[in-house]
Amino acid sequence: MSLDEWKTRTYQETSKRLDALRAALRMPPQPRLLAADPAVQPRFFFDPLSLRSLADAVAVRFPETAGRVCSEAEEILAGRFRVLGYGPVDWGFPPDWHRDPLSGHRAPHTAWYRIRFLEPNRVGDHKVVWELNRHQHLVTLAKAWLLSGEERFAADVVRLWYDWQEKNAYPLGINWASSLEVAFRTLSWLWLRHLLQGCPALPAKFREDLTLALGRSGRHIARYLSTYFAPNTHLLGEGVALFFIGLLCPELAMARAWRQQGWEIVLQEAGRQVRADGMHFEQSTYYHVYALDFFLHARILAGRNGITVPEDFDRTIQSMLEALARLSQAGCVPRFGDDDGGRVFDGNRNRTEHLTDPLVIGAALYGRSDWKAVRPEPGEEALWLLGEEGLERFDALAARPAPGSFGLTQSGIYGMASTEPPARMLAMDCGPHGMGRGGHGHADALSVQLIRRGRIWIDDPGTCSYSEPGLRDLYRGTSAHSTLVVDGQDLAQPSGPFAWTQPVDARMECWITAPAFDFLKASHAGYSRLPGAVVHHRSVFYLRNHYWLVLDEARGEGEHQLDVHWRLHPNLELLSVGSEMVFTDHGAGGGLAFIPESGAGWSSATGLGERSPAYGQRETAPVVCFSRAARLPASFATLLVPFEEQPPSLRLQRVSAAGDPSVHAYEIRAGHDLHRIFFGEPGRVWNCGGWSSDSGVIYCRSAASGQAEAFCMGAGSQASFQSQPVILLGSRCDYVEWLSENGRPPAVFPPGSTEMVWSPDALPTRLG
Repeated sequence: MSLDEWKTRTYQETSKRLDALRAALRMPPQPRLLAADPAVQPRFFFDPLSLRSLADAVAVRFPETAGRVCSEAEEILAGRFRVLGYGPVDWGFPPDWHRDPLSGHRAPHTAWYRIRFLEPNRVGDHKVVWELNRHQHLVTLAKAWLLSGEERFAADVVRLWYDWQEKNAYPLGINWASSLEVAFRTLSWLWLRHLLQGCPALPAKFREDLTLALGRSGRHIARYLSTYFAPNTHLLGEGVALFFIGLLCPELAMARAWRQQGWEIVLQEAGRQVRADGMHFEQSTYYHVYALDFFLHARILAGRNGITVPEDFDRTIQSMLEALARLSQAGCVPRFGDDDGGRVFDGNRNRTEHLTDPLVIGAALYGRSDWKAVRPEPGEEALWLLGEEGLERFDALAARPAPGSFGLTQSGIYGMASTEPPARMLAMDCGPHGMGRGGHGHADALSVQLIRRGRIWIDDPGTCSYSEPGLRDLYRGTSAHSTLVVDGQDLAQPSGPFAWTQPVDARMECWITAPAFDFLKASHAGYSRLPGAVVHHRSVFYLRNHYWLVLDEARGEGEHQLDVHWRLHPNLELLSVGSEMVFTDHGAGGGLAFIPESGAGWSSATGLGERSPAYGQRETAPVVCFSRAARLPASFATLLVPFEEQPPSLRLQRVSAAGDPSVHAYEIRAGHDLHRIFFGEPGRVWNCGGWSSDSGVIYCRSAASGQAEAFCMGAGSQASFQSQPVILLGSRCDYVEWLSENGRPPAVFPPGSTEMVWSPDALPTRLG
């Protein structure tokens, strides 16, 4: 523990007890108000005079959203609150602010620091309780008043708000136990302050009472920052809240200090929490969007108030948006890591299809037509944050897609994407476990997800619950992901709900993206703790717009149980089982075929597993599993073939490597065409089936006539067949591509390779 951490923690522990003592003496802290300065006129996302036109624009432009808001407002008045993935929950009206209605547990009404909120047998699921107490449902009621003109919605905002103040006197209760939750609540109150301007249903003292409550909350956040408790999105959200309170409530005596402190935290965390490739360091795509929302809201409000926005901050936001756009190019975002279930603007937009929302804001803010191509339809949030002018800027952009495979090298997320419609992308996790002890990362190293035209086919299980240990470990465990499981074990062992005993980082060994193909090879040593020191290697070859060939290798010693799981979305329905397993997408047509290598001695099975589309929600989904008890080293290949109309007629077969363990070769028969793919160790000469090369991968194809039609090589410098050179280069290149119909020498990258010898006549008929 550093000296600063010791000082901070000592100060916080002392302050907690002093606050509790002051409450016992009925001397709670009271914020001090200053005389209004007419020269200081802070600006919210919208001006008061534009409020009515914005509400009208929501009703006209987004009628379904307007209808949903009013419908949810009616549910709230009936005591039914939508939280996370649970749907409307009966809480009563007003609700019991300290009770988890799902478990029936009620948190004790004592000083907040004494409440053990991570013990569900005492308090239930604290996330459920906290989600209600974020007061985003009050914002829903305020918008319902604007959209419908019915004052009863605004009157009940006031009723609920004052009821909360009475039942949550500072510093008592679970709703003061997290500074981030206090921050979320203050953001909701600030939205109320501006949405309800001019509402005749408000009591005369409401604005002053609200300002004082914001002052108490600001004091709590500033005093109990998560600097050393959870220096991630907790600290970021707290900084955003301090910035908002300090900027928008200049009548508070501490406003100037909070504004400066909050803005400094936001800028500091932008530099610390975002990797160089644009991904958030939690190794969770949901938390990436979560943090991006915070950054965008703070950046827009700063710009509205003439605050200088550093170029570095803008670059960080744009890099996060760029990473999100790449991940989303097939229509939605793959879910790696924890799914928190909360959102900064609208807590109900918490499913994977909603995670592209920031791209609308980013496209309008930075004029990026390629981001609009990923998310062409705006949503309500863009209108409230950027006004009608911002939406007009978005509408004026000509959507220009820029699809393509990508590698986010620091976070280790790689995407192999189609360049022809329909949009398809396979994403693979080859990176670190997460920040620190990997609290929001899963034991999912080398897992893949497959998305096609906005429909998830190979899926991530989600999170389901933080509070139930059995479910928590089930959903973040290796067996719940599409990767190799050894001896039924997780590749990393959990240590409580938000840590791992030894976080496991995957290692990318080779990544090539070329016009006609992609190749990825990675490994992790999470199973090295098992007898035989097992290491998992996974190689994926993507023949662009056609299929993915996935090779799993378990290297080590001894006999082990090996299971390759493929977790599917409920969209997919089993059509047939035979030498291949074919699933159809009953919601959108087309489907996906799993073609295992024949004669490998692995058994296959289909069944049902679990997934969580949003925190708290559970449903069943198909699972494909290939299994074998084998002596290591052992390997298994699976061909993933998407189709639009008829299932493919393909056969995958291993080609003997004649005792060379460094190479794996496969033959794919597709009608009259014959494909062969060789996986080698880059830089090491291997021999197989008459071929010799030092490359990481070779692909070649011949027609029924035996005529060679295509040759591709990755991460190598030479290839020959039966001692006859096919290609020789002066140095190792990233890739070589040749198609016979072009009638040209092969494309080589990087260009300018010296001493190239190209002999297409040496390519074998029937590929050898």
